[in-house]
Amino acid sequence: MPPEQHDIGDMEDDLPVAKPVRPARRTKLFVRATLVAVALALAGVFAVAFWLNPYDADGQPRTMATHTQLGMPPCNFVVMTGKPCPACGMTTSFALLVRGDVSASLRANWVGTTIALIWATLMLWALASAVRARPLFIPRGRGELITTVIVGTVLVLMLTRWGIVLISG
Repeated sequence: MPPEQHDIGDMEDDLPVAKPVRPARRTKLFVRATLVAVALALAGVFAVAFWLNPYDADGQPRTMATHTQLGMPPCNFVVMTGKPCPACGMTTSFALLVRGDVSASLRANWVGTTIALIWATLMLWALASAVRARPLFIPRGRGELITTVIVGTVLVLMLTRWGIVLISG
């Protein structure tokens, strides 16, 4: 029978039907494992921050050099120039913040405090997303853009703080 003589009802049976695409089980498992790994890594960072002592012998909060308790050398930038680098005070800031000493954390490095809060939120988001087996609140195809904007914003904040510290002496 020529195509023009076919009944529409007959043609529907011959047409392919698109079936919903569901992520493979292996993909869901990988997403969950990755999100749990992110949450555990961040929990590790906070555990180390809690383990460090951000106070000097007199009990006063430090403003930097807490990282030396991890066996790391003093900041080379400080040693060579006498001025702090953009990251100076971040470890101290984290260690003070996990103890609830928010004002001292902000004085040590307010960008470090901001990063710690972002990471705490990220840790909770990763756990909640792992439960759902998909990144929550991230539109499909926008994860890279969101990550780039957050990292770029943090870098601008670090450099802005560094400029303020260098100018103010």
